[in-house]
Amino acid sequence: MKNILHRLAIKATPEAVYKAVTTQEGLAGWWTPETSAKPETGSIARFAFGPDYFKEMKVTALEPFKQVQWQCITGFEEWVGTTITFDIEPHKNGSVLFFHHDGWKAYTPGFASCSYDWAMFLRSLSILCETGKGLPYPNQYQ
Repeated sequence: MKNILHRLAIKATPEAVYKAVTTQEGLAGWWTPETSAKPETGSIARFAFGPDYFKEMKVTALEPFKQVQWQCITGFEEWVGTTITFDIEPHKNGSVLFFHHDGWKAYTPGFASCSYDWAMFLRSLSILCETGKGLPYPNQYQ
């Protein structure tokens, strides 16, 4: 299996980062405004990108201020069955986020594009945690 990995330092507490990747308000602030999510294991989070496309993630693990894990159940074919993990560690300047999107079957153009898009959205997450306003879809490339 192939995996997308990113690591970034965020000048915000682990609690703030955790809130940004678990709550509807937080996720809408950095990924897509059209978010429906609950910070509950077993719940289904829905992320819409325009009127014709959405992704759904089953929340499979929540460890407060440390880890969030999802399994993709609806989305691009290459995404379905993959696992997305946010590992959060405290750091002297805030937090370090280790991001994994695991379980890709092959290195494809979709894999490459997704890795780039995650980098842009993780930048948005960092900006949200540090300033209170992220760059969610469709503004992630600003």
